[in-house]
Amino acid sequence: MAQQKIFWHTTVEMPGEEHVTPLPESVDVAIIGGGFTGLSAARTLAQRGAKVAVLEAETIGWGASSRNGGMTLTGLKPSMHTVIKKFGRETARQLFQCSLESVDTVEQIVREENIDCGFARVGHMLTANKPKHFEALKREVDFMAREFNHPVRLVEAKDLRSEIGTDVYHGALVDEVSGGLNPAQYVTGLARAASKAGASLHARARVTRIGRSPERVEGRGQTKRFLVETERGKVLAESILVATSGYTGSVTKKLQRRVIPIGSFIIATEILSDEMANDLLPNNRMVFDYKHYLNYFRLWDRRMIFGGRAAFFPENENTIRRSADILRREMIQVYPQLRDTKVEYVWGGTLDFTFDMMTHIGEEDGIYYSLGYAGHGVAMASYLGKCVGEAMLAGNIKSHPFASFPFPNAPLGLYNGRPWFLPFAGAWHKILDWVE
Repeated sequence: MAQQKIFWHTTVEMPGEEHVTPLPESVDVAIIGGGFTGLSAARTLAQRGAKVAVLEAETIGWGASSRNGGMTLTGLKPSMHTVIKKFGRETARQLFQCSLESVDTVEQIVREENIDCGFARVGHMLTANKPKHFEALKREVDFMAREFNHPVRLVEAKDLRSEIGTDVYHGALVDEVSGGLNPAQYVTGLARAASKAGASLHARARVTRIGRSPERVEGRGQTKRFLVETERGKVLAESILVATSGYTGSVTKKLQRRVIPIGSFIIATEILSDEMANDLLPNNRMVFDYKHYLNYFRLWDRRMIFGGRAAFFPENENTIRRSADILRREMIQVYPQLRDTKVEYVWGGTLDFTFDMMTHIGEEDGIYYSLGYAGHGVAMASYLGKCVGEAMLAGNIKSHPFASFPFPNAPLGLYNGRPWFLPFAGAWHKILDWVE
């Protein structure tokens, strides 16, 4: 029986109680959330001289930032066909360029901060579960070259063994620009970098209320607009950045109503032989399939890391335990040669989806946000944390492509932040996969 433990956390000493430190009396920016978005923004703001406090409910890097598959991917959650249709060709091109810059941002941070997290541009592979999926991938090659000047290439079913040790797929699309890393090592290094830049990081500082502050800050000649109350005290702040992703709560109710928390679950096998690992993924790609109820997988240190939406509800002991069995069955369907391989770890994290499947940044009354990564958070959160940090200083967030379209609420307002509809959504995705 696999232990319910996050494999990535065994590879690095995660930030812990050393960040349970007294809160400053006042800051320029209070950042709610100590994951990729918050830490990247804190690093950027502090490097430019702002006084920043990161307020994390648990420990720094506790959430999805250290629980994901570690894939730094190009593209967005919706297909670029959909993005062009919804937002127009020019905006779509700007958004896709942002996705390329997001991978560059991770690479730059890793290099500048000397973060030992195994980052490598190994590329990603989108596999076709059915013949009609491969027909769509054929069209994708020309479309991406024509619309985005972005080269991707096809691998036909007969040639797939050069890329993946299975015969269940009907071909694949390879994008060489994407990369992979160890997310726990990366978020730990990012926390160290933010701290080195001058940001103060505060664990166990769950925010309980955001209020307006009439108090003047002595010697500064200005009024701090917000009084941020936490479980460990209060801090005055001029601006706030909400960087809570799938853990967005009722303190920011308007944002909570726009974010759907969805569970994503992962298993990690025992260490495989060199021969077996090379057979499974000879080029060490990041892989995800074409299904609505998708699977994603990759190798790390000769372990198969295999994840998916095995249960839509956010992680808890029951959803994690059920997911271990589901994911093991899925893994063996893809790789029958792993039938006798022991699964040593299983864990879950909570992702943030929005009602249009898009990432959104913006500002309302001095409260900034960056939310809705939908599984693309490793690269996109690093990039948008940096961008929002820069925009907070320059006052120009509205000019960013990800702030150029509305952030929708639920249809008919039938959502208050509790995702009652997730079982129906999960069933609908399974039906779509069956129909297709």
